[in-house]
Amino acid sequence: MKRVIFFSLIFIFMSVTNLLSAQNPTFSAEPSSIEEAVVRVANTTGKAVVSISTEHTTKVRGRRFYFDYPFGEDDFFRKFFEDFFGELPEREYKQIGLGSGVIIDPEGYILTNEHVVAEADKITVTLPDGREFRGELKGKDARSDLAIIKINARNLPVASLGDSDNLKIGQWVVAIGNPFGFALQNPEPTVTVGVISALHRSLGRSLSRQRDYNDLIQTDAAINPGNSGGPLVNLKGEVVGINVAIFSTSGGYQGIGFAIPINSAKRIISRLIEGKKILYGWLGVTVQDLSEDLAGHFGLSDRNGALIAKVMEDSPAQKAGIKEGDIIRKFDNQDINNVRELLNIVGRTEVGRKVKVIVIRDKKEVLLEVEVGQRPQDVEKIVSETSIRWRGLEVGPLDSEAAKRYRLEEKRGVVVIDVEPDSSADEAGIIPGDVISEINRRPVNSLSDYQKITQDLKGNALVRTSRGYFLIKE
Repeated sequence: MKRVIFFSLIFIFMSVTNLLSAQNPTFSAEPSSIEEAVVRVANTTGKAVVSISTEHTTKVRGRRFYFDYPFGEDDFFRKFFEDFFGELPEREYKQIGLGSGVIIDPEGYILTNEHVVAEADKITVTLPDGREFRGELKGKDARSDLAIIKINARNLPVASLGDSDNLKIGQWVVAIGNPFGFALQNPEPTVTVGVISALHRSLGRSLSRQRDYNDLIQTDAAINPGNSGGPLVNLKGEVVGINVAIFSTSGGYQGIGFAIPINSAKRIISRLIEGKKILYGWLGVTVQDLSEDLAGHFGLSDRNGALIAKVMEDSPAQKAGIKEGDIIRKFDNQDINNVRELLNIVGRTEVGRKVKVIVIRDKKEVLLEVEVGQRPQDVEKIVSETSIRWRGLEVGPLDSEAAKRYRLEEKRGVVVIDVEPDSSADEAGIIPGDVISEINRRPVNSLSDYQKITQDLKGNALVRTSRGYFLIKE
């Protein structure tokens, strides 16, 4: 009888324990499941991550390495040295680059960053199993910073491409890279773990004026030098991004890494494989986000939209009737909340396609149709030639159209139509719509006056505007 009671108590105790465990299954299971997922990702997707080493030969004048001219670049003394010692021949130097890539096709197609292979004369790919292959550049695109290389191999392990549009902040991710596969005895890739820290991050033009880094994934998974081109992977083993850069003040890892969303890559992979040029849609405008003051000025109850600061001549926007001061609220039936969204949507739109655009003009909705053009190769040059910029300011003539748009009463000066974020003008507090009438006590009556004064201006500048004086630092 006592034994029956004893075993009954044990049964009850075990039943209660199991019940409590069932009610809190994540308490002990979650860390184990994450660990198992990372191990699984390393063992599966990791097999498709390769090391990429590049060589680029440059020619350098020998004299630069034999003489330290005490007279700098003075032409007279440089000629004296060359006449006396003779002009030394050019010497060739090999620059070595390292990066990573991910196999996306069993026939040997590898996705990586454009900047990893951009100027390479020779590309060597090392697989995780130690095999080395000569890589062939099939296609590259500087704006997206993506490229495809091909190796002569078959039946390779392939990484599965996921959906970056469904990413969430706080989601676990694994960054995989293989920067030293060619040099180490163990060529297997390295993995680091973290979370999605932020989405839709922009690096502006801090890294390169050619590249479009305005819609990046930010992660705290360590992305160290040489890991560029490797995949950012979710716990299912799906590639959700291509690691591109780290933000660092010392050159080392500081908890901030960035990756290109894989959906951006999927849109152009086929064209890169075929070696075709990647085309981007273009309107031919400069745009800016709306501040609360600007939104109130234009009679809007919110800050959604992109304000047209300038329309270029003979551009698709001008032909469609878009005007400076218009606010684009919808493009191709898609809501536009800010400049980043407009740039992304326009860039992805097929060149030559006609789309509907809804703008706010004089506090009324206007429906327009625009035929999207092809983004010029030298668009930065075109923008600079059609506007006058100085210390982050873009100004235009104070004509009747500008006076109406900004509700100005001033009769002379130039009107500010754009202020570059974080520029010295922005820090001084100048905003679009300000009228500049003086710079360092010198009158500004026209664009010609403004250009003459600012052309060779050095040091701090005292600028008089319709709102008072501002000091723009050099």
